[in-house]
Amino acid sequence: MDPKCQCLELNDGHFIPILGFGTYAPEEVPKSEALEVTKFAIDVGFRHIDCAHLYQNEEQVGQAIRSKIADGTVKREDIFYTSKLWSTFLRPELVQPALEKSLKNLQLDYVDLYIIHFPAALKPGEELFPKDENGKMIFDTVDLCRTWEVLEKCKDAGLAKSIGVSNFNRKQLEKILNKPGLKYKPVCNQVECHPYLNQSKLLDFCKSNDIVLVAYGALGSQRLKDWVNSSYPVLLEDPVLCAIAKKHKQTPALIALRYQMQRGVVVLAKSYNKKRIKENMQVLDFELTPEDMKAIDGLNRNVRYYDLLFISDHPDYPYSEEY
Repeated sequence: MDPKCQCLELNDGHFIPILGFGTYAPEEVPKSEALEVTKFAIDVGFRHIDCAHLYQNEEQVGQAIRSKIADGTVKREDIFYTSKLWSTFLRPELVQPALEKSLKNLQLDYVDLYIIHFPAALKPGEELFPKDENGKMIFDTVDLCRTWEVLEKCKDAGLAKSIGVSNFNRKQLEKILNKPGLKYKPVCNQVECHPYLNQSKLLDFCKSNDIVLVAYGALGSQRLKDWVNSSYPVLLEDPVLCAIAKKHKQTPALIALRYQMQRGVVVLAKSYNKKRIKENMQVLDFELTPEDMKAIDGLNRNVRYYDLLFISDHPDYPYSEEY
């Protein structure tokens, strides 16, 4: 990795840049934009790129990375690329083919991090969200310990440098950590995390097990119609955040991103707006005081924007537990 990069060491000895670029965009955004903005993000200094099979844009994101390698901006080893195993591929026999498909789309030899996207399995097949004739999700039953064993094999095969999870609660993490014959611990748990849902208990649990917390939705949410509970307050309009932003002559978004970094949380900044992508890099240029941090801690109100209620009756739905 680039020595200028501010990184955290993972429990397997690899390093993850503390600031990442999120590549998800709603369906109405043309896929070609993913190519453009990812190239731009690399140009302005992002080295950690977060993507997923679910986002349906790995081809374009991979193309962006390869074009920035080809033009000499970066080397492959400067880039930390994350992909995710979607819920329709959690059966053990489907794991490695899913990763290989991502690699083929990306035209890369390996990913730096491969994570289980969501702990609730859905019916295998081409449909990302398999539904029955009544429009209800069709669930699958998978022992995630078996899924994890195949991820370990993918790491040993060099297809993924590191392996982790996403959207797991404490019990689900413990199930893997306590698995007999565990070869590698998850290096991370990527979860929704922002001042209104600061995940302090889950963060403490992860830190005590040497697991890095990665924050998505760190700026609240982009009000995505199917995904997001839109009755909630807009995080970036919060008066406390705005006051701290004013004091530091920064934007509320930068305050929300910086807050995570100073707690030892890896933070993803998702934007398809070039001005904001460039601006988000400034998070490395200032510091919040302990008083600022305490004030932001005080904003926690367990507001979950991405509640994924359409699978809330799945036995492995992660958000029924306190954390």
